[in-house]
Amino acid sequence: MTEPVRIVVADDQTAVREGLATMLDLLPDVTVVATAAGGAEAVAAVAAHAPDVVLMDLHMPGMDGVTATRQIAADHPDTRVVVLTTFADDQSILAGLRAGAIGYLTKEAGRDEIARAVHAAAAGQGVLDADVQRRLVAATTAATPPVPAGPALPDGLTPREGEVLALIAAGLTNREIAAELFVSEATVKTHINNLFTKARLRDRAQAVRYAYQHAVVLPDR
Repeated sequence: MTEPVRIVVADDQTAVREGLATMLDLLPDVTVVATAAGGAEAVAAVAAHAPDVVLMDLHMPGMDGVTATRQIAADHPDTRVVVLTTFADDQSILAGLRAGAIGYLTKEAGRDEIARAVHAAAAGQGVLDADVQRRLVAATTAATPPVPAGPALPDGLTPREGEVLALIAAGLTNREIAAELFVSEATVKTHINNLFTKARLRDRAQAVRYAYQHAVVLPDR
């Protein structure tokens, strides 16, 4: 029998925190091991319970969710953080993802969507709310740092793999990337397979998060 996904719920609003915990506990393959009313409590709960996933609000008094996410990612890399927040502005999204969150949902997400995100995160897969992903794609077309070159690229990515990653983050399909780089779709797929292997990515949503974490994004074109 598959072990249930063990979760910590962190939110400073009591009604939201308890409601989420109750909802998740009703799922047959999920167990809420602790709740936290702030970032410091979330970090302590992770240290005490070693959960698979933390559902993390961002804007909380004291230690905020971004700081807590960064600390959990650094000290407890086997615990995945999924942001679940009211805020879907560019600054909040980028702050959460760059801190190490593997997923980002707004509180408009339903039970099924949250459940899917929790299970995906436990399996190491990134999940982004559809509106969040649209905002990331839109942000890519704004003024952003250029793609790093040479040794500045993470995980040994080649400059071409960095270009492909940046174009994925910009929302281009394989065909559009091939046209942009004047190569075949087969070549694009090869680059994608290589960069996914090097960066330990499983899907395009995770690739978008990875690209923004490492600033592998395109300048304004």
